[in-house]
Amino acid sequence: MTRTVADVMSKVPISVKPEMPLKEAIKILADKHISGLPVVNNDGKLVGIVSETDLMWQESGVTPPPYIMLLDSVIFLENPARYEKEIHKALGETVEEVMTKNPLTITPEKPLSEAARIMHERKIHRLPVLDENGQMIGILTLGDIIRAMATE
Repeated sequence: MTRTVADVMSKVPISVKPEMPLKEAIKILADKHISGLPVVNNDGKLVGIVSETDLMWQESGVTPPPYIMLLDSVIFLENPARYEKEIHKALGETVEEVMTKNPLTITPEKPLSEAARIMHERKIHRLPVLDENGQMIGILTLGDIIRAMATE
């Protein structure tokens, strides 16, 4: 029998609100030994994901775009607008400021193999699971898939 996402997903995952201070979200990640959190609004709708990758900007900072100075003017060699997202993540203080918006999602009836393929191809570590009404009912992580493989 083919396993589905619903068979192995983590039900009722820990989630956070967009306005939560970033330090609180970091503490949850550390205390619960997890690498990412779904972000839901007051209606319970998924609005983003905050992950360790998003948080690395806080520690690593941002390298400014290459530029040259000519007659007291700065001339950027690359489009500085490209760096706006990085700067925002590096300086963010709330979950909303650093989260990845519009994350990929999956539905519970999809085959586990399809979810694994999506995660592998897109190089992501978690997929929020949404019901037919768009409500988050679980999350599928790489760890969930590995544990499912171990029980086969």
